[in-house]
Amino acid sequence: MSSPLAAFIDRAHRLFVITGAGCSTDSGIPDYRDADGQWKRTPPVTYQAFMGELATRQRYWARSLLGWPRFGLAAPNGTHAALAALETRGKLQVLLTQNVDRLHQRAGSRAVIDLHGRLDQVRCMGCEARLPREDFQHLLLAHNPAWDQLTAAQAPDGDADLDDVDFSRFQVPACPHCGGILKPDVVFFGENVPRERVASVHAHLQQADAVLVVGSSLMVYSGFRFVQAAAKAGLPVAALNLGRTRADDLFSLKIEQPCAPALAFLLPGEAGGAPPSPAPAKL
Repeated sequence: MSSPLAAFIDRAHRLFVITGAGCSTDSGIPDYRDADGQWKRTPPVTYQAFMGELATRQRYWARSLLGWPRFGLAAPNGTHAALAALETRGKLQVLLTQNVDRLHQRAGSRAVIDLHGRLDQVRCMGCEARLPREDFQHLLLAHNPAWDQLTAAQAPDGDADLDDVDFSRFQVPACPHCGGILKPDVVFFGENVPRERVASVHAHLQQADAVLVVGSSLMVYSGFRFVQAAAKAGLPVAALNLGRTRADDLFSLKIEQPCAPALAFLLPGEAGGAPPSPAPAKL
């Protein structure tokens, strides 16, 4: 017998999927919130603090220097594979991810919008030049030899818990093109998602006939607003998430199970899984 989640997906023809940190925990990337939607740790750095204070940038990049190698080694898991298979079956309108790890793309998804940007890229806030995060890692190490020998626990989104360290000694490289401030090409707290990206998401939502939330508490408004808009438009909304979300009263179906096993039926060879067939990306 088909599960309620499988039935929901089967009824949809143009599914708008929104994903969050719960998709990537099986890949070894910690999440931010507990089952009640509360912070597990100190909230992330804000855009205002990063841009306004050298000390904040020193602390951020010192921790990132240690956290990036482990973050960069993370591999897609069963959740990413299942959602890529959903696209292959031609059921997907778009996959909107709040994650910055690019694991959906590495799993084979193509119709993806990175709502909050991508951590594998660094952006100059002056001249808009971009450079790969891996290249910036070499710059950080060249300016700060031996810092990579420090011990730090892994934290969400390429961060690391580095305590009792004098960050004032850390050298933050400037943009090699204009000398400007370099920042991860992600949307920090206190920073707005680019308007054209928001417009693209709304355009896809208008073409969708159902919404599925996977691994997100939706506590951040930038993602929650699209579920709000979907419910207002009368679209059925389902969620696969462990614990409370900000949109619990908007769901027609909620499944509180780990993401990968709950979506395993989408994979070829699994019960209920369909064999893959080519489907064009919609972006």
